[in-house]
Amino acid sequence: MAQAPAQEAGLVGRVLRLALRVIVVALLALAGLLVLWRFAPPVSTLMLARYVTGRPVVRDYVPFERIAPALVASVVMSEDAKFCRHRGVDWQALGEVLDDADEDGPSRGASTITMQVVKNLFLWPARSAIRKAFEIPLALVLDLVWPKRRIMEVYLNIAEWGPDGVFGAEAAARADFRRSAATLTHHQAALMAAALPNPILRRPAHPTRGQARHARRVMGRLADAGPWLDCLK
Repeated sequence: MAQAPAQEAGLVGRVLRLALRVIVVALLALAGLLVLWRFAPPVSTLMLARYVTGRPVVRDYVPFERIAPALVASVVMSEDAKFCRHRGVDWQALGEVLDDADEDGPSRGASTITMQVVKNLFLWPARSAIRKAFEIPLALVLDLVWPKRRIMEVYLNIAEWGPDGVFGAEAAARADFRRSAATLTHHQAALMAAALPNPILRRPAHPTRGQARHARRVMGRLADAGPWLDCLK
């Protein structure tokens, strides 16, 4: 009988050591990917899932310089106006969402563009408190080790932007407007930004009434967008 506590303690110790090894390996892998994807075109978890299941992925990675400034500005003003002001997490917006949450949880998100990049690269799409618990610290780290321009470039190249595996601004611009992301007009850029919250159902070339209304609001903000984009110049 005296051996039972010792055996249990030994089992607990082995489990803890195994868990520690798993955590260390995961952190090393994460660090390696952060360094690799700082320079190389990354692949999102949604893309990987489609590759594994044999579904098509349409993506043409382009550098930041080959994306229309109007699209960059439209996405910032639509998705994360404080992108150049925060350090990966918009704590004010996050606090407001938590204050407004009911017993079923928050009815809306407070994800910054940096947090969306983290989600797309390392996490799963379903919204949950567990995912957010990983997303926040990872966003803080990403903002620390990547320049803002790199974060924006990666976001614009890995964001899901349409049905049937369309990812990134270049593939979306060609699918919807038959032109490159570099040559989008202000109106087209605003329509593309307005599609991002629900890219499966919202098509830039065939906007819903609400999507078109949102695109007009985005276009109205572009004239005053300059000070909010200083980190991307």
